Amino acid sequence: MAYIPRLKEKYQKEVVPALMSQFSYKNHMQVPKMTKICLNQGLGIANTDRKFIDNGLNEMTLITGQKAVPTKSKKDISNFKLRKGNAIGVRVTLRGERMYEFLDRLVAVALPRVRDFRGVNDKGFDGRGNYTVGITEQIIFPEIDIDKVTKINGLDITFVTTARTDREALALLKEFGIPFKTR
Repeated sequence: MAYIPRLKEKYQKEVVPALMSQFSYKNHMQVPKMTKICLNQGLGIANTDRKFIDNGLNEMTLITGQKAVPTKSKKDISNFKLRKGNAIGVRVTLRGERMYEFLDRLVAVALPRVRDFRGVNDKGFDGRGNYTVGITEQIIFPEIDIDKVTKINGLDITFVTTARTDREALALLKEFGIPFKTR
């Protein structure tokens, strides 16, 4: 029998029925689902030293289990000493089973390791059912060896869903176990 990620199974058995009753959908195909998770790390300091991009690529690949790609600047900005085509960040897009595995590790292992963690802010929705959260330190992921980290960087994690409203997306992410702040 083929391996099925724990959260994918949870989505089919628990999340779909819960959202169908909460939003009174008539068909299970109306229930929103997560399509991808995008991770982005801006490394502005890499403009002066290329090794920061290489470290960022290695760390992001370790965190996600998928090869990261550098992002390049689109135009010249003289105030920042930036040239068009210079690598200034790192990104990864996760889909399918890797997406569910990353989400599982994020909720179960990484977020509880954040210092003074009270939950993630619920103000990161874009109005179209997508949610972005900023992580201030990449060292919350257990795959990163703290002794080998040269500089602590933050990263943005965007959850892209098929939800039409922010309310539906919030309910979907809560069902997946993302701990939002309670007021």
